[in-house]
Amino acid sequence: MLYELRIYRCMPGRKADVLARFRNHTMGFFRRHGIECIGFWETVVGELDELVYILKWASGEDRDRKWTAFQADPDRARVMEESHRNGVIVEHARSAMLQATDFSPPV
Repeated sequence: MLYELRIYRCMPGRKADVLARFRNHTMGFFRRHGIECIGFWETVVGELDELVYILKWASGEDRDRKWTAFQADPDRARVMEESHRNGVIVEHARSAMLQATDFSPPV
């Protein structure tokens, strides 16, 4: 099992737009493509313009197959374009693939 930690730094003043895109669209695209989301978190102390979420994958191949289909989805591309109508809403996104240690509690 692999977990993908994704951290989005939102453009100043655009965090609400990022949250709305995930709430109203991206979660549906995740379901459409079989992408399992563990959870979402907002930073309350520290970099306040960040959104953090974790995805769960059966393997690297599972991630590659599902993420490629997700990114190629024409409906998703349309939503992305619409969300940028008044300017880009995410300044930077970073990702890390994580694997549990042998002493980690089950997730």
